[in-house]
Amino acid sequence: MSKFHRVAAAAVVTSAALALAACGSGSAASGGMTSSSSMAPTTTTSASDGVTKTTDTFGPACDKIPASGKGSLNGMASDPVATAASNNPLLTKLVAAVGAANLGDTLNSQKAITVFAPYDPAFDALGADKFAALAKDPGTLAPILQFHVLPQRYDADGLIAAGSEKTLQGGTVKISGDKSSGMMVNDAHVLCGNIPTGNATVFVIDKVLTPAG
Repeated sequence: MSKFHRVAAAAVVTSAALALAACGSGSAASGGMTSSSSMAPTTTTSASDGVTKTTDTFGPACDKIPASGKGSLNGMASDPVATAASNNPLLTKLVAAVGAANLGDTLNSQKAITVFAPYDPAFDALGADKFAALAKDPGTLAPILQFHVLPQRYDADGLIAAGSEKTLQGGTVKISGDKSSGMMVNDAHVLCGNIPTGNATVFVIDKVLTPAG
C-alpha cells in the first residue's frame, strides 16, 4: 500500500508477541499500540463518507464486545483505530502484531480508512510457528497486515455496493453477502461490522486474509 508505506517507512510485524494481536514499541496508554494523534470521535452516519454510529453495528459476535468501558462500542468510537482496537477483547493478537510492527501511530494518523480486523482465533488458526516466523520477518508480515486496510472509509452498505475494493497492499478484496444473511470479505465472515472509531470503520472477521501471490 503506497500511502501506508510513505507514512510508515519502517513498517510491520506480530507478537511473540503475536501471539500477533487486534489490536513493540507501543505505549502503555494505548494498550501496546503507540498513538501519535488523538482523533475526535465521529458519531454521525453518512452514506458517502463511510462513518457509522454504534447503533449501526451488526453481526453474530457484536454481543461479545463489552457493554461499557474503553473496549465498548461507545468507548472505541472516541479513539483512533489502533488505540480503539487495543481495548477490544476480540482483537488482542492483531493488536500485538501491529504493535510489534510499530504501526500503531501509522494507523492512528490516517484520516479515513476501513479496517478488516481478524479476531484472535483467526490468528490462532495460523499456528504458533507461523506467528513466530512472521514476528521475525516484517517484510512478509507488512503486506499481510496492509491487505486488511482500505485507504478509504466505507460502511457495510458502501462495501456491498462496491463489490470489491483495492487495499493498501495493492491487492483487491471481494465483498459478498449482506448484513442480514451474512457479509463476507473474500472467504472471511464478518463477525461484527460497522464498528465506529475516530478515524476508521472496523469489521471484525473470522480469518486472516492472504494476498494473492
